[in-house]
Order: sequence, then structure tokens, then C-alpha cells
Amino acid sequence: MQSRARWQRDQQVIEALSSLLDYVGDLNRYLERIASSVCHLLRMDVTVITLCEGNGFDRVIASSDGEEDHTLYTLHGTVTGTVVDTGRSLVVEDTRLNPEAGEIPDGYLCYLGVPLRTPHGDILGTVCSFSYSPRRFAEEEVRTVELFAERAAMAIAHYRLYQEQQRFNELLEAEVFKRTQELRAAQAKLIEQERLAAIGEFAAMIVHEIRNPLTTVKMGLKAFGRLALAGPDQLRLTLASEEANRLEDLLNEILQFSKPQRAMQTESVNLAALLQDVVTQVQETPIGQGRIIELAIAPNLPPVVGDRNKLKQVCLNLLRNACEAVMEGDRIRCTLLPDADTPQSPQRLCLSIHNGGPPIPPEDLPKLTRPFYSTKAGGTGLGLALVKRIIDAHGGSLSIQSTATEGTTVTLHLLI
Repeated sequence: MQSRARWQRDQQVIEALSSLLDYVGDLNRYLERIASSVCHLLRMDVTVITLCEGNGFDRVIASSDGEEDHTLYTLHGTVTGTVVDTGRSLVVEDTRLNPEAGEIPDGYLCYLGVPLRTPHGDILGTVCSFSYSPRRFAEEEVRTVELFAERAAMAIAHYRLYQEQQRFNELLEAEVFKRTQELRAAQAKLIEQERLAAIGEFAAMIVHEIRNPLTTVKMGLKAFGRLALAGPDQLRLTLASEEANRLEDLLNEILQFSKPQRAMQTESVNLAALLQDVVTQVQETPIGQGRIIELAIAPNLPPVVGDRNKLKQVCLNLLRNACEAVMEGDRIRCTLLPDADTPQSPQRLCLSIHNGGPPIPPEDLPKLTRPFYSTKAGGTGLGLALVKRIIDAHGGSLSIQSTATEGTTVTLHLLI
């Protein structure tokens, strides 16, 4: 009769272990099944699986009654703490007779605890069974729980390994994405450099071929200017001379853009003083006369590190563009402030130049810094392209906003 009961118990253990072979990743559900199987096979009142959280604490991650408990419990002085500290199974048949084993939750008198041990010998937690009444445990029962504890430990270890692999994959994907973006940016920059180099080479050749005959044409026009011409002829001569001068200016711009950028002569530049000088210079030119240029500069601004001549060229180009966009009597507002992100301890200065002229169509805004693209009649499309090249070389940024209600604002950010 006893052997039949033992055979039935062994069959129950085998069936319970077999039912755990279909673990597919739901760790909590799997551990609950282990706790329920142990509780049923041992005929205990409750079985829980705990996980060590470090610093002498653990928490219940699965229970035979299915209740969730996220509370951290101290291991110090408890029966579970004894199992974790010794790394061995612990049987307390009657806590009233063995108080030295450690404290047990109120109401329970019997305890069986088995450590969750990985193949490397690490203790992850415990499988703990409690009973309200004292009872004895056969050696086979303890070994049975140890079998289930081994399954639980393997499941937890595999789950942690899976999580680490997932984190590694996410980091790897993020790094691949970052490197891909950097590679694409570098490739785009290289293509742009090659394109600009080709444009520059072609432009220099065109300038050379046009400049010589243009010089001859201008000499002839000057000679005609010394003659006494009738009114209509004199008007035609004046128009021809103006167009010849405009063409020469265009050739100079193209030649300037096509030249390789020389190394920057960096120094500490007082951008506020430089901007004031540029405003004075622009106001004395024909395009600046009649325009009201308002200058707002924050006090005690630190200098920027850059090439003074190149930064002056940037300010001149932008102010001239603003003057060309408005009529006489209109206002242009120049503002130089610390960067809005860090006003107390700025890392950059923000220069904005605003005009209330006609808005630039949204579809044209991204194209304005492309070489030879211009929205102005007779424009070369090289001014803003040169500005962007200089600002990029300084490690700064350039942005352009334009609306019908707010006008157009060009904003530069330069490193201090």
C-alpha cells in the first residue's frame, strides 16, 4: 500500500514537472505554476517564490494563491534569510521547537525553504512553503522541491540573460543607427564638397573667359563716355556702363565663392563692436540710405572666437540683404544677445537680423543657402551660400524664418 502511494506521488511529480516543459517566456506565469505545483504536492497552505534584491532584502515574485506582492522584505533574522545565507535547504517542522531557525510569518508553524541556485552557484532567491500546522517532511519531498527550485532558477537566469540580450540588441541598434546617420552626413558633406569644388572650378574658368573681353568692352564704353553724344545715345551708354559694372560685380562674387577657403585666422572677436561698425558702413552705402537700422545689443557680452574678416563679411551680406528687402523709411532690427538656452552662462551668442519686407515662400527657405539659388531679380545666389559656409566653418548655425505677418528673420548662433 505504501509503495502504491509512493508510486502515485512520483507520478504526480513527473506530471507536474512535465507540465513545466512548455515555458515560452511568461516568467511570472511559469513561476506561479511552480509555486502551485509545490504547494499541491506537499499539501502546504501557501508556497511563494522570492527573489533577492540585494542589501539584505527580497520580494515575492510568485505565489501559489496568485496574489501579487511588490513589498520588499528584510532577510535579516528570518527563515528565508537563513536559506539565502547558508545556500542550503531548510526544514522547520515546528517553529515553536526551533526558534533559532529564524522568524516565520505570523500564523505559520511549519516551513520548508529551498534556495534558487544557478549552475554557477549564485543564489537568486528561494522557494518557500508554509503551513499553519506542524508536520514532518520526507527526504523525497525536500528533493522534489529542490527539483522545482532548479527549474525556477534556470527560468529566472534565462529570462535575465534574455533581458540582457535585448538591452544589448537595443544598444547595438541605436549605435548602428547613430553610425549610419553619421556616415550619411559625412557622405552628404563629401558629395556637397565635391559638388562645390566642381562648381568652383567651372566658375573660375567661366570668370577667366568672360573677364578679358569684359575689360575690353568697359574700355570702349569709357572711350565713348568722352564723346559728346546726343541725349538718347548718352542714356544708352549709361545703361551699358551700369550693366558692365554689374556683370563685373557678379564675376567677382563668383570668383570669391569659387576660391578654396583659406584657413581661418581665429582670434577673440568683439562681435558687438564689429556689428556696430558694419551697421555704420552699410548706412553709408546707397542701398542702406533711407533705411532705419535699429541695433539692440546686450551689455557685457563675451567675445566669440573666429575670423574677424569673415564674420564681418557675414554681417555685411546679411545687412545688405535686409536693406534690399525693404523700402526707404522701413526699419531693420539687429539683435545680439546671449543664447536663450543658457542666458546666465552662455556658450553661444545669438545674432538675429529682421526685416519686414515681403515674405519668402516656405518652399524657397531650405534652398536659400544653395549656391546660385536666389529669389531676388538679378541676384547671384552666392551671398547666403557664402554666409553659410563661413558659419559652418565657425561651428555655428544659421536659420531663416519668414512669414507674411512677422517678416523675415535670419538667426546666427556663434560659439563663445
